[in-house]
Amino acid sequence: MNMLTLFLQAPAQGNSTTMLMMMGVMVVGFYFLMIRPQMKKQKQEKKFQEELKVGSRVVLTSGLHGRIAQIQEDGVVIETLSGKLKFEKAAISREFTDNRFGEKATKVADKKEVIETEKK
Repeated sequence: MNMLTLFLQAPAQGNSTTMLMMMGVMVVGFYFLMIRPQMKKQKQEKKFQEELKVGSRVVLTSGLHGRIAQIQEDGVVIETLSGKLKFEKAAISREFTDNRFGEKATKVADKKEVIETEKK
C-alpha cells in the first residue's frame, strides 16, 4: 500500500458522548462568562433607575449632566443649565453617574429631603 493512502484513512476519533460533553461544557462556559454577568448588570441598572430621587445628580447615556427635577410614570424631568428636559429613565446611566458624581449624587438628594421634612 501506498503511504499516502494510509495517512488519508484516518480512523474515527472519539464518540458521540464525548462530543456531547464538550458541547455541554461550552454552553455552561458561555452562560457563566457572558450571559450571567450581563443579566446581573441589567438588574443593577434597573434597581438604580427605580431608586432615583428628586434632586439626585445624574448623567445620561448621551453625556448630558443634570439634576432630577421631577419623577413621572413614563420618565423623568432633568434640570440642566439650559432648562428642563424630559427623558426616559432608561436614558440615565448608572455607570456614568457613579464615575462622575459617586456618592455625592445621592447625598445631595438626601440633604434636600431632610431640609424639606424639617420645614414641615
